[in-house]
Amino acid sequence: MLLCRVSALCRTVARWGRRSHPGDGLLHPALSFSSSRCRFVTSGEVGAKTGSAPELYRDTVLLPRSEFPMKLTGQKLLERELQLQQDCGFADLYSWQRERKAKKEFCLHDGPPYANGDPHVGHALNKILKDIRNRFEMLRGRQIHFIPGWDCHGLPIELKALGELGFSGLSPLQIRQKAREFAEGAIARQKAAFQRWGLMADWDQCYYTYDGAYEAAELKVFQEMHSKGLIYQDYKPVFWSPSSRTALAEAELEYNPEHVSRAIYTTFPLSKLPPGMTSEGLEGGVSVLVWTTQPWTIPANQAVCYMPNAQYSVVNRADNSQLLLVATERTASVAALLGTELQSVGTFTGSQLEGGICSHPTIPDKLVPLLPANHVTMAKGTGLVHTAPAHGMEDYSVASQFKLSVECLVDDDGKFTQLAGPELQNLPVMLEGTDKVISMLRDAGALLKEEQCVHSYPYDWRTKQPVVIRPSKQWFINTASLKDKAKEALQKVRVLPESARGSLLSMLDRRTYWCISRQRSWGVPIPVFYHRETGEALINKHIVSHIATLFKEKGSDCWWELPIETLLPDNVLKKSDAGPVSDYVRGEDVLDIWFDSGVSWAAVLEESDTRADVYVEGKDQIGGWFQSSLLTSVAVRNQAPYKSLMVHGFAVSEKGEKMSKSLGNVVDPDVVINGGKDASTPAYGADVLRWWVAESNIFSEVQIGSSALNSARDSIGKLRNTLKFLLGNLQGFDPRTQAVDPKQMHYIDQYMLHQLREYSIKVTDAYSEYDAGRVIRVLQAFVNRELSSFYFSIIKDRLYCDPEDSLGRRSCQTVLEEILDGVTRSIGPILPHLAEEVYLHAPGHDEGETLFKSGWIKSSSVWRRPGLEEAVEGACAIRDSFRSSIPGKNAAEYDLTIAIEPGLLFELMESLQEEATSTSSQLAELMTVARVTLTSALPRDLPPDALLSHGTFLINLDGGVIREDSAYSIAAVPTAAARCPRCRRYTAESAECLCPRCQPIVSQAH
Repeated sequence: MLLCRVSALCRTVARWGRRSHPGDGLLHPALSFSSSRCRFVTSGEVGAKTGSAPELYRDTVLLPRSEFPMKLTGQKLLERELQLQQDCGFADLYSWQRERKAKKEFCLHDGPPYANGDPHVGHALNKILKDIRNRFEMLRGRQIHFIPGWDCHGLPIELKALGELGFSGLSPLQIRQKAREFAEGAIARQKAAFQRWGLMADWDQCYYTYDGAYEAAELKVFQEMHSKGLIYQDYKPVFWSPSSRTALAEAELEYNPEHVSRAIYTTFPLSKLPPGMTSEGLEGGVSVLVWTTQPWTIPANQAVCYMPNAQYSVVNRADNSQLLLVATERTASVAALLGTELQSVGTFTGSQLEGGICSHPTIPDKLVPLLPANHVTMAKGTGLVHTAPAHGMEDYSVASQFKLSVECLVDDDGKFTQLAGPELQNLPVMLEGTDKVISMLRDAGALLKEEQCVHSYPYDWRTKQPVVIRPSKQWFINTASLKDKAKEALQKVRVLPESARGSLLSMLDRRTYWCISRQRSWGVPIPVFYHRETGEALINKHIVSHIATLFKEKGSDCWWELPIETLLPDNVLKKSDAGPVSDYVRGEDVLDIWFDSGVSWAAVLEESDTRADVYVEGKDQIGGWFQSSLLTSVAVRNQAPYKSLMVHGFAVSEKGEKMSKSLGNVVDPDVVINGGKDASTPAYGADVLRWWVAESNIFSEVQIGSSALNSARDSIGKLRNTLKFLLGNLQGFDPRTQAVDPKQMHYIDQYMLHQLREYSIKVTDAYSEYDAGRVIRVLQAFVNRELSSFYFSIIKDRLYCDPEDSLGRRSCQTVLEEILDGVTRSIGPILPHLAEEVYLHAPGHDEGETLFKSGWIKSSSVWRRPGLEEAVEGACAIRDSFRSSIPGKNAAEYDLTIAIEPGLLFELMESLQEEATSTSSQLAELMTVARVTLTSALPRDLPPDALLSHGTFLINLDGGVIREDSAYSIAAVPTAAARCPRCRRYTAESAECLCPRCQPIVSQAH
């Protein structure tokens, strides 16, 4: 039977050879040695030196030695990081890698942070995430294209720059000068912080949206979109900020979910019944009941809208016999609200309401029609919608369809104009104006109910004040015509996390047009001229191209500095078929800052491939930079500007709260790195900040505080200990001349190379998926489980006590050097300071060589050998069974007999120990016991104190071609051997006697 079984295995096993041939067994024969000589420790020898016997041999034990500090804190840590940045060429690394030859380029396009303040943890989260990916790709051999940028225009910078001065009395050029100076100061502070965090970039070659060349590229995109009819001027409702006195785009809004409005139920008397409603019982007069959360818009009402397919009822109030028209399905809710019964008098479909005419409740003789509309819903209110085309986007659509008047009653300051009437003129619409309108409705007998309504309402993201919708003559992008192309382009983009794709698409759906003009001074001027008499706009490709050339040479200040004759020269006027320059004035509007940053792909990316590999920004950019970049790129090039999008969450306090100075929970990254004024805020250094970023679940809100930072510091401290152990045991080892070929290594060493390769594959995959958190988890599992708990505990005896140049020790050092190199490179993208510090101490490098110029983890597929994993893991399974039989006891004090029936597992164990009994075999090393006896059956004469245990191990080779479930038995007996005074293994003949391994080492040393 055995011969048959061996024959069945021979096709696979034959290539490994026979166990009887040295160096060519199932794996290769175990390395072991023995000696029968005993060297006694005499009292004279002990007396010749002070101390005990172990101290006598201390100089012969090869303990770890390294100048690498186990711990760095406080000022020493900060000085060390700065010194490493200088010594390892952090500032020059980007330029170096741009000059080297590389087969592939990796382009991460930097979304420009706003130049309006100091660096914060949101910046740290975003910029460090980007740097981790860039450093990983660079280590893999790619050429990185990463140009940091800043968004420099806009109202927040104007407001902060001018401060208490305000805008009164200042010319546009004076405002622009102060705003530029403020932006430059903010950029300098942010740039210094980004460098301190270890970001890899050429900080002398950044992009700024106020730079003339950038502005020229922006106008080129503007011109192409205008030529295609995608940019146009119109008078239509826009979000208007009275507090900023400018139009806003959707991306410039913040929605306050706790906004409180004064909602009202008011009536519009039907002065003419719809033909489809005429019936008996309605002679007393019917009033249409509407609900609105914006009472101030009632004076601008031009219609009441209904849902054509819905059912409507005329109901009689039980308390006063008033007849009201409401949606049938809203009747119960309205009755409860009014506190009375509503009895149905008649029911009609929405289409039967066509042709009805209402009287305006506060404006005598004004009639408004009943009109069908698709935006009417039954979720709230009465199912009949008050429609003011000047103050609502859907309302404006109705007005466009039915040719209604779009009359604005609100000025730039958010106050009623003269058109609203003397009672309302100059009243702020959101405050006193609302009070007055409600009072007028009450006096007219049209107010049925007022209530407080808490709902989501748009606020100006800069001033944190509510906005209004009002019509204004502005410049727009027709996003409706781009929407389908943008969605199609987005389908070709990889989105991380994939759940963010739905938000991107829904944001596109919500945007029917994009208002891109702003009534400010600090921005890129819209290159348009207006006829003095007619107000007609003069803009074409000749004008825009000429202005772009001027901006590139002089910057956009020239729009105000140069005479109009230079801005609009005769040759341009001639090409434009326009009259004399004296007929025109230059426009005063500037472009939306989202258009500024949204065309960065055109100004920054390489012309060879104007699609970035990835954009990485926070989730607030889903409706911001991600969208503006997509729309402008699709408009001009019919493709997305990015191949991938990575969307991360926001940095929040440790309690999950939004950071706010008023709450006192703001975490300053400068304080994180350099420490605070007291001991409660220690200096953590840049690598702790980077570890926090990497370890966080970036796809949700990212919490930061003392607990997270202390945890990051402790994790790095534990990692330093491991790295110090590796460095200490590589003292005096040169991998270039002393490395051992893997085929000659101990099997556990080969096994660790196999594990290192698995580790490198997992780490590479995690980085590729933008999952630095998984990198850290894989790293910690490898360090804690494979190294500290397993490999280090087994090899210390061989490292410390074997002859310095022995094959076994060099085998182990070769693997430790590979592990050190692999782990160091794997942490490099996250912890560049620590990685370079380790690299300076590591053996085998030329002076001046740095980690980031030497590539990624160098694991080899050769390290994965057939049978290797099964041999070591089979031995580990046996070891685990043995250890479970001696809980709390020292395994080193036992002799072990391992019984395995002849088969594959027995052959694998024989490859670890050729002799029947050994104290120095690789199997004995793995078991960490005094002696191992390998046999096919347990002896019958076991001593009574023998501890027995049993188990099975499944061998799975060649992808399941060879499968064998092998049983084993173990007998553990306390050893009769004594503890060696040098190596402390229980392998000596007596307590005064060195073990056979240590005798020749000590003799040679003395």
